[in-house]
Amino acid sequence: MELKPRHIEFRDSIDSIINQPKVQEMSRISQHVNGISCLDHCLFVSYMSFAVCKKLGLDANAAARGALLHDLYLCNWDYTDIGHWKRLTIHPQMALENAREFGLSNLEKDIISKHMWPITLFHIPVHRESAVVNLADKICATAEMCGIYWHLKTKTQLRCLNRALA
Repeated sequence: MELKPRHIEFRDSIDSIINQPKVQEMSRISQHVNGISCLDHCLFVSYMSFAVCKKLGLDANAAARGALLHDLYLCNWDYTDIGHWKRLTIHPQMALENAREFGLSNLEKDIISKHMWPITLFHIPVHRESAVVNLADKICATAEMCGIYWHLKTKTQLRCLNRALA
């Protein structure tokens, strides 16, 4: 499949982290619905955030990187006694801790740690890119849970943007 210039630019922005074992480990964790992994979801949020930030003249590369790592919590909740509500509030901090080894900018840290606002009441996004990722996360999760993700063949389309899967 021939990639468009914006797809190549997106892929270049996440290239240094997408192939990392810790990031690829997200492919073994289910996210929101069966058949969609945490990595699938993060790649979806990452691309949408990149595209919106690019259009708005914001830091699209930081948005793509932060969004790719926003759910890097690496925990299979099925094997814990942590309730659903607590998961929502603690996983951004878990993701941030796991992502620190990738040399994050302050913007990327804000994106990861604030992506669950308003559920994480006092963790309000400081940057516009953080707000974009926050909204993209909600839109993508809704698309996944409502079946729109499958209808649009999102997984197939995003697969080519992940060099590890292409």
